[in-house]
Amino acid sequence: MNQTTLLPAPLSEIEHWVFDLDNTLYPASCDLFSQIDWRMTAFIAESLSLPPDEARPLQKALFRRHGTTLRGLMVEHGLEPSAFLDFVHDIDYAPVLACDRLKAAMAALPGEKLIFTNGTVRHAERVLERLGLDGFSGIFDIVAADYMPKPDPAPYASFVKRHAIDPRRAVMVEDIARNLVPAAALGMTTVWVTGSPEWAKAGSEGDHIHHATDDLAGWLETRMAKAPDTPGSS
Repeated sequence: MNQTTLLPAPLSEIEHWVFDLDNTLYPASCDLFSQIDWRMTAFIAESLSLPPDEARPLQKALFRRHGTTLRGLMVEHGLEPSAFLDFVHDIDYAPVLACDRLKAAMAALPGEKLIFTNGTVRHAERVLERLGLDGFSGIFDIVAADYMPKPDPAPYASFVKRHAIDPRRAVMVEDIARNLVPAAALGMTTVWVTGSPEWAKAGSEGDHIHHATDDLAGWLETRMAKAPDTPGSS
């Protein structure tokens, strides 16, 4: 799957571009999540005094019940989140490589750019550094969301309020299909970046996904090329 149709609103009217981080700004083939995934298992095993073969299924069950493993540990086991977040994001970021096309396409976007992630600010900063991307107006992370993960609607409302976003003039880009449901409900234009693991495709049916692509840089390039009303163009 590649580029789809034009945005329903002219790009000159888009004021905010909202990007998820992991498996969105870098390809899922970097496989950072597998590192994080196994560190979550190790943390659970150590914290709850469980053997790994019991910690692993518990981790997955917590994820299914609560949207993130962290949320499940907080709700069901009273976990203090900072130690967990520090531990699971202590990973090797070397697989994330800069993409000149993405850098150029992002730099050309009109309006403000923001990160909205279930990760942490520090994790986002490390990824952005590896990608060579800058110019973001803010990073709204799991701490800012009061540890309530996407796709719960509450952090979307908080995010929009904090950054004074008019959802009707915002685009949200995300690799997990169900995380676009609340964005579309608020009135945002949504872009689903495909190519993530099968579980990320759940909830991809429905009209909450307006555009889909397996090449974010190419999609952004095409949007800008087809936007003659963008400020500064003829």
